[in-house]
Amino acid sequence: MDTNLTIRCATEADIAAMQALIARSAIQLSANFYTPEQALALLTHVFGVDTQLIHDQTYFVIEEHGKMMACGGWSKRKTLFGGDQAKRGVDELLDPATEAARIRAFFVEPSAARRGLGRLLLEHCSAQAQAAGFAVLELAATMPGEPLYLACGFQVFERFQIDLPGGVIAPLSRMRKLLA
Repeated sequence: MDTNLTIRCATEADIAAMQALIARSAIQLSANFYTPEQALALLTHVFGVDTQLIHDQTYFVIEEHGKMMACGGWSKRKTLFGGDQAKRGVDELLDPATEAARIRAFFVEPSAARRGLGRLLLEHCSAQAQAAGFAVLELAATMPGEPLYLACGFQVFERFQIDLPGGVIAPLSRMRKLLA
């Protein structure tokens, strides 16, 4: 790992900075994959911080010289994707013996794209989930995220779309990986 990079648990004090990072990442890195309308609808209605991950201490930030460069996490809960604005009701715990941990809410600072931060964060989260007893990871990938997850050994097992307000439809991929 680059000695200028640090990975730490996200805290509630990070939420505003994380939301700003998510907005920059969602709009700029989606440009070749989603229309501007799709990217904005996803940002408004789906993408965002899931504070349950912060409370569970499974949401992380990567910093470089104190500047937030990426965020993302894993979850031991049933929600597959979406920030607080997309959640409904209690987010129940998964059974590590029979269910897959979730990889959640990965976003990279656009100026740091293609530097391996997503892969580094994914390796960190995978190790944490495995240490918690999970043998399988699952996620819902956005189109810009799918190449990273494929390169890291995930396989698509379902393609689906979500219907967003304003008649906007956005494709996603459900992906899975067995942990070694």
